[in-house]
Amino acid sequence: MKIPVTGFVLESGDEDGHHSHQLFITSWNGKPVHVHAFSGVTSVNDGHSHDYSSWTAPAPTGVPHVHGYRAVTSMDQGHTHLIQGTTGPVIALPGGGHYHMFEGYTTINGRNPHSHAYRGQTSNEVSQR
Repeated sequence: MKIPVTGFVLESGDEDGHHSHQLFITSWNGKPVHVHAFSGVTSVNDGHSHDYSSWTAPAPTGVPHVHGYRAVTSMDQGHTHLIQGTTGPVIALPGGGHYHMFEGYTTINGRNPHSHAYRGQTSNEVSQR
């Protein structure tokens, strides 16, 4: 099965000869895509918590879907953690739009290796940022 996807790629060149690419998807199977902001504070573990915020991966608008997400937490007590996963399904808002729930555990890190739980809900949908 082939699904038509449109978008564009931005190349970022660095002075040291390394570069990266970012893919921005603008439509999926003929439907425009959208993203959601998400943020929160992890649980307290090993005497501290971490803040996080980012944007979900894009997904098609107007169809059942989920979003991938990924963020690096704030640095606290000399370390960060990675959070990543897949949101739950669409939860409709009464005035239109929708949001998603997400939850999980961070990667293990720190002087005393530990992880943190996190959970929350995304913002309402916004056009590709």
